[in-house]
Amino acid sequence: MSDDLPPGIDPAAVTSWLAARVTVAPPLSFHLITGGHSNLTYRVTDTQGRAWVLRRPPLGQVLATAHDMEREHRIITALAPTDVPVAPVVGLSPDDSVNGAPFYVMDFVEGHVVRSEADAAPLPPAARARAGEALVDVLARIHDVDPGAVGLGDLGRTEGYIPRQLKRWYGQWQKSKSRDLPAVDTVHDTLLAHVPEQGPATIVHGDYRLDNCLLTDAGEVAAVLDWEICTLGDPLADVGLLVVYWGEDGTAFTALPGAATAAEGFPRASELLARYTRASGRSVADVDFYIAFGYWKLACILEGVATRYRGGSMGEGAEVAEMFDVQVELLARAAEATVARMGVATER
Repeated sequence: MSDDLPPGIDPAAVTSWLAARVTVAPPLSFHLITGGHSNLTYRVTDTQGRAWVLRRPPLGQVLATAHDMEREHRIITALAPTDVPVAPVVGLSPDDSVNGAPFYVMDFVEGHVVRSEADAAPLPPAARARAGEALVDVLARIHDVDPGAVGLGDLGRTEGYIPRQLKRWYGQWQKSKSRDLPAVDTVHDTLLAHVPEQGPATIVHGDYRLDNCLLTDAGEVAAVLDWEICTLGDPLADVGLLVVYWGEDGTAFTALPGAATAAEGFPRASELLARYTRASGRSVADVDFYIAFGYWKLACILEGVATRYRGGSMGEGAEVAEMFDVQVELLARAAEATVARMGVATER
């Protein structure tokens, strides 16, 4: 067993649970995979080099609906027979009896997690270009899955997605905010007053971005990760958020600092939008609304992340919260600027 066991793992209990489902060669080692700011993700390795991934909620008190292991397990299992690439699931522990919290385990899928320009360095420019194309193609495939046909027809309500999302994340903002940011309130009210008409509801990933996908050496998507806030709703919300993470044309700002997409070879955001239209057949005429919503939603989410770091529930020091405080303010301003670009009357 590892001498530097990360928090959130009962090694003996998890080993017994896993050994009842797959062949393992104990002792197991557990490594907390960095980069996740919501559910905790661990690489689990046995003495023969076999590897799995374990997901569990953050330590401490959290919003239960955002960290539902059974729901996340259900989504990945349902998508396994489709053409959406997901990691094969080993099993689910739905309660606290094994590890003090629900968790599920997947096979470990080899691939590149490309979060920064340094992460992109092993991929040649041609693979980076292909990664941008593949990311969009897989997103269109997610949105083309018939939820009812894969047993996910009751995953969420199909109407009023954006108003419900505005209510949900504004509620989280109110509960977790450490200071007042008027832009968050103004953008919320303005978006709520100008919601575009929603087309047919689809599966919506909710946090679709480059580093929530594993890439092959050639830039193909080996697996889509982090389905924790997936639901049914407006697919263009995924498109807008992808642009937010990717970085809009002509700007140096991305939702998370140091994004890989600044590296040579990655397509521009406008090229992603054009490819999505071709792949999905959907118009992106109202994309500025969804980009503004993406900036705003991410500001609300990261405020909650900062609060969890302050409380010590993420397994790291609270000093990280200050970095997120700055990013929340930048995101709120970007949302405000995008709303202004829409040319609509500002509410409040």
